[in-house]
Amino acid sequence: MAEKEIRHDDEPPAVIAKLGWRYHHLGIPTTVPRQDEKYIAQFKMYVSGFSSSPYGIEWMRFEPECPLPEIIQTVPHVAFEVDDLEAALQGQDVIFPPGVPSEGVRAAMIVHNGAPVELITFRTQLRSI
Repeated sequence: MAEKEIRHDDEPPAVIAKLGWRYHHLGIPTTVPRQDEKYIAQFKMYVSGFSSSPYGIEWMRFEPECPLPEIIQTVPHVAFEVDDLEAALQGQDVIFPPGVPSEGVRAAMIVHNGAPVELITFRTQLRSI
């Protein structure tokens, strides 16, 4: 068995330091309707807060018929922007395969040690809009 790498308090996570992943947002499930919710019909969910949060906090509220796995609906997740989604998914425990939640965005969800993690990539031409 390979020896586990130990990260020191002053070091960033390995996915940032070694793989170049970039923090994008923190998704927090809620049952409370919030101002300025945006409905995402394909997932039967509402999202809010991301566009106005200086910390990238996004609230997610789900309808009972939401097709996403229960862990995504009940456990907060961190999202990282990656350059190559397929490469980032190699060797990961994928709980929701790559899809297009909105125009110009591709995302997938993995789970690590019981915590959901979203990996997300953007078409570069949309980044400047």
